[in-house]
Amino acid sequence: MIFPLFRRTPDTISALYGMIVAQARVPVFYRVYGVPDTVDGRFELILLHLFLVLRQLDREEAGREIGQQVFDVFCRDMDRNLREMGIGDLKVPKEMRRMGEAFYGRAKAYEAALALNDAGALRTAIARNVLGTDNVENGGAAGLATYILDAANRLAAQDVAALHRGFVDFPEPT
Repeated sequence: MIFPLFRRTPDTISALYGMIVAQARVPVFYRVYGVPDTVDGRFELILLHLFLVLRQLDREEAGREIGQQVFDVFCRDMDRNLREMGIGDLKVPKEMRRMGEAFYGRAKAYEAALALNDAGALRTAIARNVLGTDNVENGGAAGLATYILDAANRLAAQDVAALHRGFVDFPEPT
C-alpha cells in the first residue's frame, strides 16, 4: 500500500478479532443485561460486536478489505469451535451457513435501527435476537440498545488509523 498508515498484517486482523471476542465476554453483558451465558448468548454478542466493527470498516474502501479479513477469521473461528463441540464434518457446512444467515439477518436489523437512530427498533432486535424474548420492555434490551448506540457513535468518532492498526475503542458497558 502507498500509506504505511494502512499497512496491516495478520497480527492486525487477529488483534481486531480478538478485541471483538474479548468485548463479547465482558461479564456485564451476562450479569446486568441478562444475555444468556450460553453458547448461543456468547455467539450473539460476538455477532453484535463483529457487526459494529465491520460497519465502521465498511465506511471507507481500505477498511472493506480489512473487514473481509476479520470476517474470514470469524468464519474460521466458528468452524473450529463447531468441530471442537463435536459437530460432525458433514453438518459443519450447514451450521456455518446458518451462522452466516444469522449474521446477515442481524446486521440488516441492527443497521436499519442505527441508520434511523431508532432505539425502539434496536431494543426489539436485541430482545428477539440476543435475549431470546419478545419483551421489548426487558431492562436488558434497553440497556444493551443504549450500549450499542454508544458503541456505534464511539466507533464512528474513532480515528480510522487506529482500526487499521488493530485497535477498537469499545465503551465500557455499565
